[in-house]
Amino acid sequence: MTNEQTAIKTTYFSIIGNTALALIKGLTGYFGNSYALIADAIESTTDIFASFLVLFGIKYSNRPADKNHPYGHGRAEPLITFLVVGFLITSATIIAYESIINISTPHDLPKPYTLIVLGAIIIWKEISFRMVYKKGIETNSSSLKADAWHHRSDAITSLAAFIGISIALFFGKGYESADDWAALFASFFILYNSYLIFRPALGEIMDEHFYDDLIEEIRTISVQVDGVIDTEKCFIRKSGMKYHVDLHAIVNAQLTVKEGHEIAHRLKDTLKEQIPELGHILIHIEPNE
Repeated sequence: MTNEQTAIKTTYFSIIGNTALALIKGLTGYFGNSYALIADAIESTTDIFASFLVLFGIKYSNRPADKNHPYGHGRAEPLITFLVVGFLITSATIIAYESIINISTPHDLPKPYTLIVLGAIIIWKEISFRMVYKKGIETNSSSLKADAWHHRSDAITSLAAFIGISIALFFGKGYESADDWAALFASFFILYNSYLIFRPALGEIMDEHFYDDLIEEIRTISVQVDGVIDTEKCFIRKSGMKYHVDLHAIVNAQLTVKEGHEIAHRLKDTLKEQIPELGHILIHIEPNE
């Protein structure tokens, strides 16, 4: 299975899971008198739309290179990640606003069974986070990692709701708003997670250097190729699920242009074979002193 197929399959998992949980949370929160659960349902609903965006981004970013996009369409993925962050910020703002309104509004205590639902949700969302994030690492997908953090933030908001409802039920009358305070706290955590998701995507757009381990692997493989004495400059930039490489290879200064050209092609083919996630590779031949 290719990285694209893995990422798409994982995104469908997120869409189905978030749809089911949004319904469960919304119904349980409504009938169980818990705004924290309703707030949780709001976040899960935004997660559904965010996952659809991730799906679109993965499919679009894996389109092959064309005349207008010689390096492919991979930069669409961090742009989609920015939109996903926008959904997170929007949901956090809605939750915070509604929590503040509900804190000052008298209402009944949450129903005890809401804790059972929340306990199951917390476990499921943490499992979902670990699975989706693992797939994000395997496929080098920044938007899939962002989608994973949706699951983690969902688990945290559910945990906050669990604590808030527990306090309200334990202390009873006068503590009805404990779960509203929990929802308010969760909204700030979502905003913090939004930054954690946004920062790497911004670095990807700005071609920041994050790839020391990959450069070391490229250098190690390169010197094993016949004719390559050493390597000099090595620049990497990520685009979608691929890494584009500019590499300076040092060869014998007495070689002909044709021989240097053959070494460059041999090096390029070897790198692509041993590191499949590499995309466009530009080899610059440098003579040894």
